[in-house]
Amino acid sequence: MGKKLLLALLVVVGGLFYAGCSTTSQPVYNIEGAHAQSFDGKALTSAQVEKAILSAGTQRGWRMQKVKDGLITATYYARQHMAQIEVKYSSSSYSIKYKNSSDLNYDGVNIHRNYNSWIRNLDNSIQLYLNN
Repeated sequence: MGKKLLLALLVVVGGLFYAGCSTTSQPVYNIEGAHAQSFDGKALTSAQVEKAILSAGTQRGWRMQKVKDGLITATYYARQHMAQIEVKYSSSSYSIKYKNSSDLNYDGVNIHRNYNSWIRNLDNSIQLYLNN
């Protein structure tokens, strides 16, 4: 009786461990063509969009680097983890795309869920800066 109980307990604990591990990876979250407009609907310049992206990224702890007009690369470090993205932008929209990472279990499709959280937070901050 004791061996059956121990085996059942091991199966349950193993299942819980597997379920917990399987939810740590998600499909990579990219943002395509997010609208860049002010709160009052006024058109923005490319320079204003660039400033919002750079300010939001810096405020969120990303290391921002303007590559050229319309393109910024950003790198984020969290302990031993690193994520790198490309942000393409114009006066009317921006896109955030995965570029590179380390220690985030990227397999070509899925990545650690923290990455997606960092991208959502960055996107929210960009929107806030665009509306100021």
